[in-house]
Amino acid sequence: MPFNEEQQKQMQAEQEQIRERIKQVKHRILVLSGKGGVGKSTVAANLAISLSLEGKKVGLLDIDIHGPSIPKILNLKGKAIQATGGVILPITMAENLKVMSIGFLLRTDNDAVIWRGPMKYQMIKQFLKDVDWGNLDFLIVDSPPGTGDEPLSIVQLLENADGAIIVTTPQEVALSDVRKCITFCEQLHLPVIGVLENMSGFVCPGCGQRTDIFKSGGGQQMAEQMKVPFLGRVPIDPQVVQACDSGRPYIQYYSSSQAAKAFKEAMAPLLKFN
Repeated sequence: MPFNEEQQKQMQAEQEQIRERIKQVKHRILVLSGKGGVGKSTVAANLAISLSLEGKKVGLLDIDIHGPSIPKILNLKGKAIQATGGVILPITMAENLKVMSIGFLLRTDNDAVIWRGPMKYQMIKQFLKDVDWGNLDFLIVDSPPGTGDEPLSIVQLLENADGAIIVTTPQEVALSDVRKCITFCEQLHLPVIGVLENMSGFVCPGCGQRTDIFKSGGGQQMAEQMKVPFLGRVPIDPQVVQACDSGRPYIQYYSSSQAAKAFKEAMAPLLKFN
């Protein structure tokens, strides 16, 4: 159904508000995955923490409307957002890190958000238009898996995102969906910063020996086939699970682990942005 002239004017005015609100954000990075359960939110959270520890001013926007996990991963559950003068203030986790998620708007963890596409679009638009992000070096967007409403909406609303980091696991069932995610980026002219292979082997916390439970290297091979950069492999580490469940940022508290080092290597291309 086409929009009438008044609706078009309203949409243009709202888009201009978004441009004005985020004009002080230097770089806008999406974290995507073609399939759920690959650790995308863990990657997004640790990426944001890594950049903030490097002295960068970072915003972390969770647009997973139906399954927001960033508040849990960062131990921000129960935090209430504030609004003043029609402006929403994001949660400030540290001096250099601001966070926004629909999880802050839910009464309990059991609340279900039962929305169709238009409602989700309006919520994402509000996260950009009405949230006071301020002056940021990076806005990291944690998007739900797939190529549906949420990733499409954020790409269109941001207009000129710097690119996407795509998270996968080594097995073919995940890689086949990630290929679609790369095609999604190509069709929307969204640069692919690189593919990160998560859960790539298991590192024993006792002896340090590595075992390829899900095999390894599938992400790199797929990235080469699709002609996109490969950012590295992050091994399975039980401490990652413990960190997420306890809300202790993994890369901050286990910085000497192999997985933390892999996260830092994946961050390296972003630090080269001007």
